[in-house]
Amino acid sequence: MKFLDLVSLVFYNLNRRKGRVVLTAIGVVIGTAAVVILVSLAVGLQKNATSQLWGINDLSSIEVYPGYSETAVATTSMKGGGGGGGSMDSMRYLTPSAIESISSITGVKTVIIEDYLQNGMDLAFGKLHTYGNVTGVNVNDLQDMGLEVSSGTTELGRGTAVIGSWIPQNFYNPQARPGDPPLEPPDLLGQQVKMVIYKYTSDGQMYEKTVTVRIVGILSETKGSADYNIYMRLEDVTSYNEWSRGTRINRNKEGYSMLLVKTEDVKSVVDIAQSITDLGYQAYTPQSTVESINSFFLILQVIFGGVGAIALLVAAIGIANTMTMAILERTREIGIMKAIGAKNKDILSIFLGEAAGIGLVGGIGGVVIGWVASKLINVVAMSYFASQASSGMGSSLTMATSTPAWLMIFALIFSIIVGLLSGLVPAIQAASMIPVNALKYE
Repeated sequence: MKFLDLVSLVFYNLNRRKGRVVLTAIGVVIGTAAVVILVSLAVGLQKNATSQLWGINDLSSIEVYPGYSETAVATTSMKGGGGGGGSMDSMRYLTPSAIESISSITGVKTVIIEDYLQNGMDLAFGKLHTYGNVTGVNVNDLQDMGLEVSSGTTELGRGTAVIGSWIPQNFYNPQARPGDPPLEPPDLLGQQVKMVIYKYTSDGQMYEKTVTVRIVGILSETKGSADYNIYMRLEDVTSYNEWSRGTRINRNKEGYSMLLVKTEDVKSVVDIAQSITDLGYQAYTPQSTVESINSFFLILQVIFGGVGAIALLVAAIGIANTMTMAILERTREIGIMKAIGAKNKDILSIFLGEAAGIGLVGGIGGVVIGWVASKLINVVAMSYFASQASSGMGSSLTMATSTPAWLMIFALIFSIIVGLLSGLVPAIQAASMIPVNALKYE
């Protein structure tokens, strides 16, 4: 039997019993729609969770901090240190030799040095003042760190700075009076600002150092620490720290505050972070957080999909019952088909095709209904959470459900497979009938 003839015969037979087929397919529709809706909910929650992770904007980066030597910590504990984290001698500093060791790890693209201003600082522009974290980096262009600007340039030079998006928002007027209108954020691009650095001596006396800095760029919002940073050249920040300490800084002994390690491939980030940890340093990567979240939501998707599949199991029983009744009603028809030359595989193909057809019809209906229901749930949920966020009683929601294409394809194929498996036993019974007995069946 040709394939097109088989398909034509299958849909002809299904059309003969419209009412029974529709009622049976409704069970498949409900089961498929349940799978689509529940898994869409899990996928939407996963995307919402990962999109709202604060400061995660570059999954190919690793933050490295000084660590403790395991040998030194163990020795301190044996001497009665109580395991309190080790002494200063046990520190693994981010020295130039440490940077070379980290740079030699396979998969590391570049290592960027970050050092922080170790003193208090006040940024003044006219009568306005603000604060921020002054960070020195050893790159001439902040694009090497994955940062972009909303205005200006990312290139750093001597006596220049690129500021985070929230620095202008935090300016205040110390001479403001009650009732004054809200302060408009100043336009700092290209402006000269005064950075007042102060330190205290052991006897409590304060000293100030004022430097003039030109703002050459304002970063785009990252929803991370970069929004509150003032980026300058590493040499400038080092000179400020040496002024506050009154001595030169020995990097071979004290190292740097932090390293930003950029990897060549996102897939190798976790392994590289583990290699850095094995060297005795503290390594943090947002990729590990994202992977943990994805693992949790993958389990949630399986659980939700399993709950929806229970409805499909009920529908499978309905398909098996429908096909069994169809065989009893069409026993003489089966006998006639065999008598005129139909083979067992032809009979098997016809009844399996009918069972799969019921699964296909129900699957298409379930996918459509599940997709529409997911969209409606998304609209209602986002409207509710938006109203809660506007009243200050909750946070906004980026999405509640998400129905990827693979889910709809999977649900449709799964419903067809359920139909095939449900009709397998009745189809085998039909194919194994003896023609003479089938023709005599009343």
